[in-house]
Amino acid sequence: MKKLFIIRHGETEFNRLNIVQGSGVDTPLNEIGLKQARAFHAFYKEYPFEHVFTSALTRSQQSVAGFIENSTPHTILPQLNEISWGDFEGKQQTPEQKAIYWEIINKWNNGDLHAKIPNGESPIEIQERQKQALDIILNQPASEILICMHGRAMKSLLCLLLNEPLTKMEQFQHSNLCLYEVHAHTENSKLIRANDTAHLLKLT
Repeated sequence: MKKLFIIRHGETEFNRLNIVQGSGVDTPLNEIGLKQARAFHAFYKEYPFEHVFTSALTRSQQSVAGFIENSTPHTILPQLNEISWGDFEGKQQTPEQKAIYWEIINKWNNGDLHAKIPNGESPIEIQERQKQALDIILNQPASEILICMHGRAMKSLLCLLLNEPLTKMEQFQHSNLCLYEVHAHTENSKLIRANDTAHLLKLT
């Protein structure tokens, strides 16, 4: 059994301004996001994480910098990158774009998992690359593992871990620097905590 502590990255300025990020937008944490990262590290610095996995994006790596700087083994997996939002990336959403976004989400919820924003990724595509990441994560010796990734990517990975269909992605709510804890077994996995932000009660 492996204990997986899966977190979403801290806040970026694009989050604050409601500008679409994705795998093609490499924004850093803003000051609030850096405070969130410090608060998370302060809360969990004594926890015996044996390995840290992050996406290839800066905001993910900055969110767990305290652990990496303290010599916790760290592996970058581009397969953990956020979904590509295609033509919407780097843009503040207009009412028209928001309507298209929710149309796509509704299609996913209703089983059309090949639907995607123009030039973006579908849930089927993101989960296929996540299977490669999960194979790497679960087939190495560490059993206490910290994973830092992204909102939509997290929803997809949780479906994969918990054997839920991708049509159930929306049940996994998230906020910046929230934590999900999953105990992963060969046959099945168990969700222990969801969207936990207790570590952010005292930001420093």
